[in-house]
Amino acid sequence: MGQSILKETGSNGKTIRPFGMRDKLGYLFGDFGNDFFFILVSAFLMVFYTDIFGIHPAQVGILFMVARLWDAFADITWGRFIDTRKATKNGKFRPWILRMSIPLVVVGVLMFVHIPGMSNGFYLAYAYVTYIIWGSLYSTVNIPYGSMASVITADPVERTSLSSWRTLGGQLAGLIINVVGPMILFVNNRPSADRFILAACIFGGLAIACYLACYKLTTERITMDETAKPKVSLGKTMKGLVKNKPLISFLVLSLGFMIVFMLIGTVNVYLFKDYFESAKALSLVGLLQACAVFVAMPFINPLVKKFGKKEIASAGLLVAVVVYAVLYFLPGLSAMQFIGVLTIAMIGYGIFNLVVWAFVTDVIDYHEYLTGLREDGTVYSIYSMARKIGQAVAGGVGGIAIGAVGYQAGAAGQTAETLQGIHTLGTLVPAVVLGIVFLILVFFYPLNKKRTHQLASDLVEKRKAIK
Repeated sequence: MGQSILKETGSNGKTIRPFGMRDKLGYLFGDFGNDFFFILVSAFLMVFYTDIFGIHPAQVGILFMVARLWDAFADITWGRFIDTRKATKNGKFRPWILRMSIPLVVVGVLMFVHIPGMSNGFYLAYAYVTYIIWGSLYSTVNIPYGSMASVITADPVERTSLSSWRTLGGQLAGLIINVVGPMILFVNNRPSADRFILAACIFGGLAIACYLACYKLTTERITMDETAKPKVSLGKTMKGLVKNKPLISFLVLSLGFMIVFMLIGTVNVYLFKDYFESAKALSLVGLLQACAVFVAMPFINPLVKKFGKKEIASAGLLVAVVVYAVLYFLPGLSAMQFIGVLTIAMIGYGIFNLVVWAFVTDVIDYHEYLTGLREDGTVYSIYSMARKIGQAVAGGVGGIAIGAVGYQAGAAGQTAETLQGIHTLGTLVPAVVLGIVFLILVFFYPLNKKRTHQLASDLVEKRKAIK
């Protein structure tokens, strides 16, 4: 007893359309909307705080760490809340995207409001309040959005496709922000407060349009039979989570990847603005990062079918490790030469990003296999918590590290020691952390191609046996 009973029908019991391109596009728009602000914040909020608000980098790092740790536990709370709600005629997860997107965007715009002439204490307090509220509201949209993938389709290959389209959506947002952003945000190689608020308003409007498209185009197919749904038991859930080896190892490697991914985004601003003295070269990095994903995406499904998600993701990480290590030992490269070599690394970790969301649906399935409970929101929120902790560590370490190497906000130029420290943060550190993530994925994550397909088959049989 206690097994979840699921069916591929709508909430009203009627047969619904099969999975197809409409769902892929809808899911793409979800992360397109998410990342308009998430990437803007990840890439440029720190320099906004240091160079416009005048907050010390170490204080910004502490703010990022505190806010992300708060968000990590907000994710868990929201995930549990959603799992205790009954599905509506429009689904269990989609309505929350619609309800919470506008408050999220409004607070996102407020983060970039600069009131001239205020005290340092005011700017720091304003940053804490707006950033923490924005992060909490982000959970109310992102948790249902991420959880939704496991109820759009049960097929492992179709889920990989959703993962790839989600990553494509994020990359499209990243392409716009990382390419157009520096052109808007910086004037004479310095950030402009007026330009930041303009960009926030533009990207906020685009985000709302994307959230509406996600809501309209996607369909939740895997629904729980509420009459047979077992009573949610926190104890049983926690016991299943602890026994879920794929989840535990995936959380650890995701934590490491998020730390390095966020750190790269933070450090790159200073690397190009100060080390290479070309902030606008960030536009080319953003363009090539998106192009790397566009080039790799058509090959992902065929490669996953042949080799498996774990295997393909591992290969991509290994490529990135080697390239970042090479860049560390080539400090004399020009900005263009650096970017040319960096593109290979971006293809490597781009491959990992294209399949990572499909790993999440696999560990959700494994949780159901262990416990008989279908708790998409809870399991996804646990994963999101690991990402938020990674963001907290990266934000804290990034800000503290930039300060530790001697960065002086507003200075006409940085010292040679500071510039070398920034270069090390942007090359050697990613090589080491990505290497650790690679080893965890290869030696500790158990769901290779064979075991993933066996898990899907076993779940089908379990569900049939209790109908």
